[in-house]
Amino acid sequence: MSYKIAPSILAADYANFAAELQRIDATGAEYVHIDIMDGQFVPNISFGADVVASMRKHSKLVFDCHLMVVNPERYVEAFAQAGADIMTIHVEATNHVHGALQKIKAAGMKAGVVINPGTPIEALSPVLALVDHVLIMTVNPGFGGQAFLPEMLEKVAAVAKIRDEKGYCYDIEVDGGVDDQTIKACADAGANVFVAGSYLFKANDLTAQVQTLRDALND
Repeated sequence: MSYKIAPSILAADYANFAAELQRIDATGAEYVHIDIMDGQFVPNISFGADVVASMRKHSKLVFDCHLMVVNPERYVEAFAQAGADIMTIHVEATNHVHGALQKIKAAGMKAGVVINPGTPIEALSPVLALVDHVLIMTVNPGFGGQAFLPEMLEKVAAVAKIRDEKGYCYDIEVDGGVDDQTIKACADAGANVFVAGSYLFKANDLTAQVQTLRDALND
């Protein structure tokens, strides 16, 4: 599977989303990662479907929407209408993860599933045949700028092994602490989609910073 870079808009300038989306587009990145947080499932609050809809007017990139919200099935239609391409939900956030994923696919989006660092990969087993996308959190969710948890690489390798053994075709994404030092280990474990936030947006030249990730992958 091809590598995809997903700059996280959570680390961008909130007052200038249109300009920031244009900067991301200019880097050649494949996705924009959009963190939706409700202040309940995680302590932070970000933005909702209406903000995603306003972003959609300024970008043709793949919108990779990661919902860190309680009962995400309530918001499937709203995010589909807002222009989300991928909607990824936490197994920990709903009692009906299988049904929620079916609902996402029925709404025309790709369906992704996420687990937190403290959740075993066995929680994913019932839905791996259904999903397009598996996200392994490599930090505890809620805030950007946290340090990468290297022990999560075992989970990446485990879901890659299941994919190969079962003949599934999902992408494997990592989110949290991804930079030019950690990205290669993630790729070696089996990940092919890489969310990076503070590492990218701390740089004045976003395009050059994205290139450092590609260079690290190609080393």
